[in-house]
Parts: sequence; structure tokens; C-alpha cells
Amino acid sequence: MSNLWKVSADKFVNDKETIMRMGNVYQIANGYMGYRGTLDEFGPDELVGITIAGIFDRVGDSWREPVNAPNGGYTSVAVDGKEVSALTTPIKEHSQTLYLENALFERTTQYEASGKILTVSSTRFLSAAVPNLGVIKYSIVTDKAASVKIKTGIDCNIWDLNGKHLVDLQLEKNNDALLVHAVTNELGKKVAAVETIAIDFGKHNHSIEANKNLHIIELDTEAGKTYTFYKYFSVVTENDKVDSVKDAAAKIVEDAKAVGYENNLAAHNRQWKTKWEYCDVIIDGDEEAQQALRYSIFQLLIVAPVNGSANSIPARALSGQVYKGAIFWDTEMFMFPFFLYTYPEKAVELMRYRIKTLDGARRKAKTESVGFEGAFYAWESQDDGDDACTYFNIGDPNTGRDLRTHFRDKQVHISGDVAIAMWEYFKLTGDDSLLLEGGAEVILECARFYFSYAYFNKNKNQYEILDVIGPDEYHERVNNNAFTNMVAKATFEIANAVVHHFKQHYPAALDTLVKKINIGNELPLFVEAEKLLYIPQPNNEKVIEQFDTYFKLKDIGIKELKAKMIHPNEYLGAGQGLAVPTKVIKQADVVMMLNMFKDRYSKDIKKANWEYYEPRTEHGSSLSACAYAMVATEFGNLDFAYDYFLRTAKIDIEAKYKVYVGTIFMGGSHPAANGGAWMTAVFGFAGVQATATHVNINPRLYKKWNQLTFNLIYKGDRFAITITQSTVEVVAAASNKTSHTFIIAGKSISVEAAKKITESIA
Repeated sequence: MSNLWKVSADKFVNDKETIMRMGNVYQIANGYMGYRGTLDEFGPDELVGITIAGIFDRVGDSWREPVNAPNGGYTSVAVDGKEVSALTTPIKEHSQTLYLENALFERTTQYEASGKILTVSSTRFLSAAVPNLGVIKYSIVTDKAASVKIKTGIDCNIWDLNGKHLVDLQLEKNNDALLVHAVTNELGKKVAAVETIAIDFGKHNHSIEANKNLHIIELDTEAGKTYTFYKYFSVVTENDKVDSVKDAAAKIVEDAKAVGYENNLAAHNRQWKTKWEYCDVIIDGDEEAQQALRYSIFQLLIVAPVNGSANSIPARALSGQVYKGAIFWDTEMFMFPFFLYTYPEKAVELMRYRIKTLDGARRKAKTESVGFEGAFYAWESQDDGDDACTYFNIGDPNTGRDLRTHFRDKQVHISGDVAIAMWEYFKLTGDDSLLLEGGAEVILECARFYFSYAYFNKNKNQYEILDVIGPDEYHERVNNNAFTNMVAKATFEIANAVVHHFKQHYPAALDTLVKKINIGNELPLFVEAEKLLYIPQPNNEKVIEQFDTYFKLKDIGIKELKAKMIHPNEYLGAGQGLAVPTKVIKQADVVMMLNMFKDRYSKDIKKANWEYYEPRTEHGSSLSACAYAMVATEFGNLDFAYDYFLRTAKIDIEAKYKVYVGTIFMGGSHPAANGGAWMTAVFGFAGVQATATHVNINPRLYKKWNQLTFNLIYKGDRFAITITQSTVEVVAAASNKTSHTFIIAGKSISVEAAKKITESIA
């Protein structure tokens, strides 16, 4: 297989941080659960984790976080009575590979044990066809005859960051299957893990030892003979809405074992073949960019929510319990566009999650500060939509004291981010069923929140949004943040458009909704707010002030600022952070606004603001680089855009990100950056922008790229796009329902089903 379809390592580094980072790089997932890329014999000290989507738990006063399941993938081997492990046994050779084509993890390790050479090989996948199922093929071979003992089963020693989340663990054996069932500490939700093996060699026993439920296989190996067995394990929780989690988990492994390894793998591969047909992006002429982008797309595909789950994607995906497994604005602004343009059925789940958690957003609005109306979505949202973000969210590594931050109560742009994504789904798909299912209610409640939060300045006859944090988290409690105000204005526009759409098409549904949430008297106010909400305008140098008084802050270089740091993990924001009195910002803020609302600003304004803010941006967030890259493509700085595209796309494949912010452990994957990489390629270099009426393509292909090929879905129809330095080709699928307008480098073309058009752009 081409190196562009895999990630490989040819040695094992016995270092805890390296093991942690490699666990992220080689992780697999299937939307239901994620399995970190650790070796079969590893345990919680090596951060083995099978993280379940959508189920959370809290222990005492610790942070609430996602639940890790018992590890049904555990296997260890002993040779002549001595246990073998990559941590303690001399290694002659080691290799591990993550296959992007089908999310398969493979490892082969050759050990020197008891004067003999033992080779261990395993492959594992989490089924894309059966979300609760994991499958492993495990083989051993010795160079000389040896006495071998294999322990394989379920390891109940679970890696948890903040407490023991599964309690009352019951370890059982039922015929050939091993069973572990437990309940979560906080809410008593039931969780079951079941494992069985298909094996045709050795003497078998069962043992419960060291908190593991194990098959014990003993055999005397013949020199050079390979011994292979297969493991099938499942995880089922109460969220799956089954009568019995134990019975459901048992049936899954029974069925999988009956089907067999090859057939399970074939079903899994068929699903992945379809995913890549929809979502791959092919870069001709740049293998480094190709592999990094494909890995980024892979990271998004493995965490796409299971259909019907109404789950979303956490900021660290399913790589563990980091960031509390919470959903941030990252999902709507950086991940959602990828799914909207390539895999809309997954975009639906992301939006259904926001509908599901609307009541949590309402509760937050009522209880935050002095209380507001409408929906104030959680900054860190979990299963119920209540905010998992704490007021003291970061520790100071210099003093050990917790720092008061205002992420929870002042990051008000989150509600508008949700509303914008909800409306984008309707615009680009033409499907208003999501609005009828509750999306319209979400949008109106978000507008209600902003009207409740806004201040009317009588002297200036304008609404203002005061006391907030924008994307730049180094400056808290600012007034009239440009990004936040624009998001609020867009929310009022969208709310008014929803009312107009429902009046035209669903008047009875509108009447029902208005009465349900008692919002009739407020609807005219949203029209007024859309017109009168203050939006900071460019100054004489065409620069938009990030927030009121930003221009009065101290202008200091980033290197000069960082030279003052006492500790490398020191947080630059919060009350007394080094960046607070300066113009140094954490991440794209005004530039992010210009990228989101690109139709509202000229190329000259984008260029002026980019040139002003980029030198002042510390890029302390993985979300920042792609925003600067995309805006840079619009005014022709393609070298910078390319460098920042690579920085974004390679963040997880190279695993060179920071692990701590303050005292908080942040190690994990970065799906928002993965989404940003796709957006930079497709929105930036390919110049794609879809509207409610047409698809724009204004290419600015990077000089190293001979050709860029990708697929898009627009209004339910599929298109294959190929861009070279001189042409744009659009091929419409034969199954398309109607013709669509494409505007290519300013020329309007109608593209009919099963037709191909080629347009010169030279």
C-alpha cells in the first residue's frame, strides 16, 4: 500500500510521553468508541483507553468526563514462565502501522525472551459496520520450541483522568464469552463489555486475576509455526436503548464470531470504501501535503457520529478524556463544514445534538450571571447540554493556584455559532426537515439570548454586545468584540429568515412554535436588532479594531512577551496573564470573522487586517493557523497559506503539539485542526464557496500542486471536482436529481446530471 495511505513507525520508544503521543497518532475509532493506538499488553499506565461517545461521569468534585470502557482488546504472552512486554523485554524489531484506507491498526514486535525469539503480531479494527464491535487478529511464533502462556480477555484496570467512573464491576464467564458489567458512578448508567475468542490450539482455562477477566491458553510451540487466534469484543451502554446491555453485548460478539474475522473485515472495508469515495481529497505533486491532509480527513471520519445517535464530536475527539470530552464551538465552525460538503448525514447528527441539548442551553441562560432569556449554549457541552466548564479552569504552574477564567460565562459567541451552522445546513442541502425537527426553535432561542444579552446605547441608537470573550481568549471581558458582534448580527438575520421561510411554507408550524416558546412579541425586536447592532468598521488604514480600546493596548512582540515567561506552560491570559495588557492575541479573531463572513468584506480589508493581526497572533490554539491560511489565499499570499496549511494538517500526524496549558493536561487529537486542513484545501486553495443558489469556484492552486481533486455534495447531489493550474472540471453524478449553477472564475455554468464541464481559468 502507498505510504500516502498509512502511517508507520519502525521502532518502539519506551518513554511515557512518547507512548502517550503515539497512542493519539495510531488511534482508531468508529464514531461509537475510540481505541488508543497502544500495544495489546499495555494497561492504564500506558494510557490505554476505549473511550465511549456520549456517556459521561463525575466523581466527587472532579471534572465530569467521558467514560472509558473495560479493555476487551487485552492480550499478554509469557515464554517459559516469563511475561513479555515492550516495556520490560528486549526488542529485536518493532513496527506498527495505521492504515488510513480502512482504520486498521497493526503491530509486529520481535522479542528476545528466555534465550528465544518470540514474534507477536496483531491487527485490530473497530467495526464501521457494527459500531459496538471490536475485532482483533493475534499471532505468535517462536524460533525454538517453547512453553507459552497467553492471557487474553478484558482488562478492568481503566485509565481515568479524574476518578473511577465505573463501579460495581462484575466479572463473569458465560460459556465461551467473558463478561464485565458495571454502572457509572454518578448516574448509575449501565455499561457492559463482552469478549470471546476463536482459537484452535492450546489448553484452556479461565481466570479472574489482577482485575482482569481472562482466558488462559497454554501450549508448547513448535519452532517456526505460527499460532493465530481471533478476539471479538463489544461495548454496550444504557444509551443504546436496549433491554439488557449484557445480553446485547453478548449477542454482538456471538454474531461476530459466527461470521468470522474475514467477513467482519470485509463488511468494515465496504463501509470505509464508501467513506473515502465521498470524502477523499487528492493532491497531485505534493506527497507531504497529501499524506497530512488524508490523515486529517481520516481523523474526522473515525469520529463521525453514529447515525441516529444525535452525538457530536468533542474537541479532542475520542482520543481520551482530555478537555472533559466536551463539545465546543470547534465542532460547528471547523468540523461541521467538512461533513456538510461531503457527508451530510453526519452533519445532521451534529445539529441534532444541538437540538437535543437545547434545554441545557436554556438552563444556562437562566442561571448564568444575572440570568438571560433564550439559549446560551455551553462552552463545554456534554450529554445534557449543561456547561462542564468551570469558573477556575486553568492552574498557574508558577504558584499552583487556580486561575479564574471567564470562558464559561462570557464566551457568548457559541450560541451564534450553533445558529449559523444550523442555517448553513438548510442553505446548502435545501432540506428544511431539521428546522422543523427543532432547528428553528434553536435559532430563535439563540436570537432571544442575544437580544437579552445586548445593551441598547441610546446616545448612539445602537445595540452593543458588552462584557464578552471572543476567540482571542487572552483578552477577557471586552466590549464589542468584532467577531462576537458579527456572529450576533448574523443570528438575528438568520432568525428573521427562519420566520420568513416558515411564513411562506409552514405557517401552522410557525404559529405552534411561537406559542410554544412565547416569542411572538420579540420577533419584531429581532428585525430591529439586525439593523441596529453595532459592528466595528475599518479605520483609515482599513483595520477593524478587535474590541473597544484594543488599539490602546501595549504593542509588544511575541518573542519579547514570551521572554518574560517564568514557566514554559504559563498561561498568557486570565486576570494577570502576560498578554492581557498587550496587543498579543491567542488566535485568529478579526481574521476568523473575515473568513467566516468573507462576502461582507473586500480583499483589501482582508489583506490589511491579516497583515496587522498576524504578527500579533501567538497561535496558542490549533484553530488559528487555518483561519490565517484561508484568508491569505484570498489576497494571494499562497506561500504563507501553504505553510500554515501544513502546520494545521500535520498537527496530529507529527504529534508535536503542546501537552499542558497551565497545569491542565491537553494531550489528545485535534479534530478542529483536521477540519481546518480540509477547509484550507477546499475553501482556500480550491476557492469553493457554496450559497443557497449556486457553487462558486475561484481557484488559487498552490504552485507545487499539479492537480487537486475532491468530491462535493450540494443540494443532495454529488459532484467530482478536478482543478489544475489552468482548468476546472466538474462532473455531475448520473444520480443527480437536477441541474445546478456553478460560477467558475466568474463565469456562470449550468451543470446537469451525468454531464462534465471543463472551464479554462488560465
